[in-house]
Amino acid sequence: MKKTVHEVSKLTGISIRALHYYDEIGLLKPSEYTNVGYRLYDTADLERLQQILFFKELDFPLKEIKNIFEQPSFDKTDALKKQKELLILKQNRLSQLIDLINLNLEGGNNMSFKEFDMSEIEAAQKQYAVETKERYGKTKAYQESVEKTSKYNHSDWKNVGLAAEKIYQGFIGAMNQDVASEEVQKLVADWKDYITKYFYECTNEILAGLGEMYVADERFTKNIDQHKKGLAQFMSQAIKEYCKK
Repeated sequence: MKKTVHEVSKLTGISIRALHYYDEIGLLKPSEYTNVGYRLYDTADLERLQQILFFKELDFPLKEIKNIFEQPSFDKTDALKKQKELLILKQNRLSQLIDLINLNLEGGNNMSFKEFDMSEIEAAQKQYAVETKERYGKTKAYQESVEKTSKYNHSDWKNVGLAAEKIYQGFIGAMNQDVASEEVQKLVADWKDYITKYFYECTNEILAGLGEMYVADERFTKNIDQHKKGLAQFMSQAIKEYCKK
């Protein structure tokens, strides 16, 4: 039986807004739309959503996840095997923690801390992320970014950070203005040029996708809002206005 977007949201804990966004960018389209436009998700859709959430656990951006799914070489079974390996590592860690608690409840005074060590799990997650990106993450932008940034030294990365901070501060200073104002739109153009200069050619299409992710993906939002609360939303709206031209 197919589920509505409200049912999927309740089942998975993913917000309705996020599910709508996944549909808009082509990451997770429901198998059916009713005559009045309601989304209906079948089992295959839910399986895809599960894979999306797994990749998000490994800090893959939504655009990169979409690219992975679009690769003819994508192997769902292989992905599930890797997921199982990571879950077993986590399960073993939890079992050790439970054993440690039981020892203390039984009157022991075990001051062991190795059970809290996450290094093995974190190393496995990072290794899988690297392997997956090497196997599937071969978009033109990704390749260009890897090639360009691989040549950066400490001084280069410092310049990258300073250039970004300068534009962030420009946006912060203009947050009381309309996003369509000349000053704000100039900042968007500067941001687009910044991405092209230091990472990859930022087309309007790519820029529009980034702007949407700044508010749809909480990791982007958190990273940008550390400069000033509400900055991610402001930049997203400004980018949307810029890309309408």
